[in-house]
Amino acid sequence: MRFVNGRHEPLRANQKECPSGLLWVVQSSVVSETRLEALPTCACSRRCQLNGQKVLGEATLSEDPCVKCTCAGHKLTCTKKSCPVLQCPLTKQIRTPGECCPRCGERREEITNGSPMCILGKLVCFTGNTYRGDQCSDCTCQNGTSVCHKNTCPILECAVEDQMREPGECCPSCPVPAEIRSTCTNAGKVYQNNETWSLNACTSCECRAGEVRCANIQCPKRKCGPNESLVRSANECCPQCVESPGVCTVFGDPHYKTFDGNFYSFQGSCKYQLTADCVGHTFSIRVTNDARMTKYSSWTKTVTLKLEGVKVNLGHRMRVKVNGTRVEPPYKLAGTLDIYRSEDDTEVIVETGLGVKLSWDGFNFIQVQVPTVYKGKLCGLCGNYNSVFRDDLFTRAGLNMTHNVWRFARSWAVGGPKACTRQRKNELGARHPQCKTKKFFTFCKPLRTAEVFGNCNSLLNPDNYFESCKFDMCECPHRQCYCDSMAAYAHECVRQGVQLPDWRTLTGCSRNATLSASAAAAAVAQVQKQLLEQQQQQQQQQRHHRLNAINRNAIHRQTKKPRRPAKQLEPQIQEHLLLQQHHQQLQQQHHPQHHRRMHHQQQQQLLLQHNVIPVRPVSDDEQSAKFGGWIE
Repeated sequence: MRFVNGRHEPLRANQKECPSGLLWVVQSSVVSETRLEALPTCACSRRCQLNGQKVLGEATLSEDPCVKCTCAGHKLTCTKKSCPVLQCPLTKQIRTPGECCPRCGERREEITNGSPMCILGKLVCFTGNTYRGDQCSDCTCQNGTSVCHKNTCPILECAVEDQMREPGECCPSCPVPAEIRSTCTNAGKVYQNNETWSLNACTSCECRAGEVRCANIQCPKRKCGPNESLVRSANECCPQCVESPGVCTVFGDPHYKTFDGNFYSFQGSCKYQLTADCVGHTFSIRVTNDARMTKYSSWTKTVTLKLEGVKVNLGHRMRVKVNGTRVEPPYKLAGTLDIYRSEDDTEVIVETGLGVKLSWDGFNFIQVQVPTVYKGKLCGLCGNYNSVFRDDLFTRAGLNMTHNVWRFARSWAVGGPKACTRQRKNELGARHPQCKTKKFFTFCKPLRTAEVFGNCNSLLNPDNYFESCKFDMCECPHRQCYCDSMAAYAHECVRQGVQLPDWRTLTGCSRNATLSASAAAAAVAQVQKQLLEQQQQQQQQQRHHRLNAINRNAIHRQTKKPRRPAKQLEPQIQEHLLLQQHHQQLQQQHHPQHHRRMHHQQQQQLLLQHNVIPVRPVSDDEQSAKFGGWIE
C-alpha cells in the first residue's frame, strides 16, 4: 500500500513493497506558474535511484526535461517546472531539445498609440479583461501586461510522444496499453522488465513495462576556491573541486603573483631566488633582472633551474642550456627533465621528475607550477605556499615585511653587487618611481572589456593586471609594454578554463609585433650598455691619467732643487764688504775671549806638528792610565 493525499492506495505495477512500518508517500497538487509538483518519495529507500541511475545530487528524466529529482536524507524527491505563458502564437514558439520550456522565436513590435492593451497570440484585450491564455492558464490584462495563473499537470510515466490530450482538457494522459510487454529493446539489445543498464557515468536506463525509461544526473554548478580546480574522475559523472598545484607568475616590469595569490611589484635589477625547496633542498629557481638602462624599471632576463646534478638556463628568445651546453627543444633527460615548446610555439616548458613545471616566453613571462607535496616547504619571491597569502612576504631571516616589499625582496638577492645592472644608489631610488599613469588608461582599458576577454572578468579580477599595465608603460622602451599584462591575464584565464576570443588581434598585441618590439628594446638596451661601458672606460682612463700626473708632481716637489750660484757683486760693493770684515776682525782682536781662543788654536797647531792626536777618555780607568788620557 501507499499513502496518497491522506488515503491509502494500492501500489503501481512498477513499485515495490516497502518493509514493515514504512510507506510510499506521494505529495501531489496543482499549483500556479511559480510552484512545482512533487513526485512520489519512498521513505524506505536506503539510497536514491531513478530509472536505475544512482542519484547523489540532482537528476532529470529523459522523457520530460521539466522534471528534476533530488536526493536528500536517502529520499528521492522530484519536482516539475511549470512553463510561463508566451505571448506569441504556437506557430512562432520554438522548443530546443533538452530544454523544458518553449520560447518565442520572434519579438512582437510594441504598439504605443492609444490606451494600454494586451496581445496574447491572436487575442487583443484591454485593461481589466479576463481570458484564457491556453488550456491551462487563466489571464487578466493589467496595464498592458498579461498576468496569468497556470495549473501544473501531474507527471506521467509514459513518454511525451505517447501522451494524449483530450479537446478542452488541460493535462494530457497516458493511453491504456493493450498489453504489458515484458521486454525492451535498446541499441540492438533486449532487456527484461525492471532491468537497468548504464549508458555512461551520467545516464542510466530501466525497462519498465516494455518501455525504456532513462534518467540523467544533473551536475551542480560548483565554484572552486582560488587554489582549487574542477577534476572529473574516470567513473564519476560530475567533477569535484580538488586542490590544484601551486602556481606562481612573474610578468612585465616585474609583477609577482605568489603561490597563495598575493600580488605585488618589485623593480630590483639584481639576481634573486624566485623559489626553492627550503626543507628538502630538492630544487631551486633563480631569476636575473635587467634594468635595460632605465631608472625605475627592470625585466626578467634569464631563469635558472637547479636540480640534483642538473642545471637548466633559460635565456633570451627561449634559448636553453643544460649543464652549460646549448640544446634545442624537444630535449629529454630520462627520469629528470622533459623540455619542449608549447603548442602555439610561444613558450618553452620544462617539466621535472619532481613534478615542478616551469614556463618561459623568452622575454619576461615566467610561470612556476609545483605539486601540493611542496606545501609549506617553499621560500623566495613566490612566497611559502601555505594557502595563506598574508604571510607570503617573509624575509630570508624570517621577518614579516608585508609593509615593506623592497626589504623583503632584497633579502632574497643572490650573487652580490656584481649581479646587479643598476648601481646601489639608483637601485634605492627605484622604490619610488615618478610616473603619471592616467595617460596610459586607453592602452589598458581592454583588460576590462568583455568583447576582448569574454566572461573571464567574472572569474578573475583584472584590477591588479590593469594597474600593472599602466605602470609598465611609464618607462616602456617601446609602445608594446601593455601587452605583457594582457598576455599574463589571458594565460590565467585559459588556466581557469575560459575560452577567449582572438585577444591579440583585438588589442594589437600580435606575437610578431611583441617579439619585434621586445627585440628592438633589448638591442637598444645592449647598445646603450656598450656605450655606457665605453664611457666608463674613458672616464677611468682619464681618472688614471690625472692620478699619475698628481703623483709625478708630488715626487718632483719632494726632490731638492740645486742652489743657484752666488751672484757676482759689483767691484765697488765687494770692496766695501771686505773693509767691513777687516774692521770687525780688528775689534775682535782686542776682546779677551779672542785672546783665549787664539791661545787654544796655537796649542792645537803645536800638538799636530809633534804628531800627537787628542782623544776623549772612554772610562775612569782609562783616565788614570799612564798617558793621562792621551795616546801617542
